[in-house]
Amino acid sequence: MSPTTGRDSGYFAPPRPRVLAHRGLATSAPENTLLAFAAALAAGAPYIETDVHVSADGVAVVSHDPDLKRLAGREARIAQLTGAELAKVDLGHGQSYSTLAEALEAFPDARFNIDVKARAAADAVAGAVLGAGATRRVLITSFDDATRRATLAALGGSHAAATSASQRGVIWALVGARLGLGFLVRAALAGVDAVQVPERQGPLSVVTPRFIDAVHRAGAEVHVWVVNDAAAMRRLIALGVDGIVTDRVDLAVSVVKDLANP
Repeated sequence: MSPTTGRDSGYFAPPRPRVLAHRGLATSAPENTLLAFAAALAAGAPYIETDVHVSADGVAVVSHDPDLKRLAGREARIAQLTGAELAKVDLGHGQSYSTLAEALEAFPDARFNIDVKARAAADAVAGAVLGAGATRRVLITSFDDATRRATLAALGGSHAAATSASQRGVIWALVGARLGLGFLVRAALAGVDAVQVPERQGPLSVVTPRFIDAVHRAGAEVHVWVVNDAAAMRRLIALGVDGIVTDRVDLAVSVVKDLANP
């Protein structure tokens, strides 16, 4: 793997298994808010997993959904409102939509796993990361490979920050692993540092010993989402996965500590 990838940037400095707080810790805070991120870090999370859309005025805004319906009961879309308007939306517990720049500034020591949800958000995400001087503590991902690549390009190039495979890369890596074609897995994962996948996709088992081994041989890590059961966390870690993406970072941190001190 290239020495300029996220593997050597500092993003992967914490020990494995990695615990990624999915949208922060939302047991007593709205998801993807500064309060949820603070709660996750207080619980011991080394990583924050979050999502970003872009506002009408080109601001990278932290939100999983493209609209406000589920969290705020409004029909408007993130892309229809300005950053200032979104900052006034009441999400409860004194929280509103925050910008990516605000999150990076509020938690200068935290590592962020950023899922770029829209192609139009690529430049805004890159601007926020560069403005915070945070390229060495972020991982860029997206289900859409063009969006992922565009964000990395805006950051300065394909190796400007750590990155995980998009859906297309994961599919080809799965095919290669199942067929025992290591060259196909390596080609599918060229230039990426991790794959982030569910344990199962419908009837298909994604995270198998063969898949984990193939990904590791290609020089990447395996992170599994979204795992909220302690027994499942232990089982996956024993299987050899490198990271757990979870809504219950408090539980996952405890599991990892217990495994380290049997």
